[in-house]
Amino acid sequence: MKRRTAEEQKLADYRLLRAWERWHRERLQQALEGIHRDVLERLQAELKNLRSARELVDHIASQDWSIVDADTRLVALHEINTAITRLRERMGQEPIDDALIELGQPLRAFQLIRNIVNQFPASAGRPRPGSGVTRVIAEESKYHD
Repeated sequence: MKRRTAEEQKLADYRLLRAWERWHRERLQQALEGIHRDVLERLQAELKNLRSARELVDHIASQDWSIVDADTRLVALHEINTAITRLRERMGQEPIDDALIELGQPLRAFQLIRNIVNQFPASAGRPRPGSGVTRVIAEESKYHD
């Protein structure tokens, strides 16, 4: 079997990345046209003007994710992750800074959001007791993105 040159590998990686981006755009478009479009449209509006991870956590906690199907939640989580990464880079921070739970570090914004989106049953409009949202919101400086 012939090994790829560095240039061929770079081109293959580029094509794979483009294919994945196209696939994700299609999934996002399907989700925006689906029955949960209202939740995604509100999310897209929030992400478009994202200035603070705290605001985003509050917004996510106010939505009823229990009615949203798994595929749509995955699309939403990808969009959220991308927005948080961009926000962190804009603020001169490392793009990814997940808490090390084993060391007792408080959850960061994306970790909180992932827990909110994937927790069932969800209660719309307010953080769920025990989700860690209220504790971390009170300690904004711990995860300030």
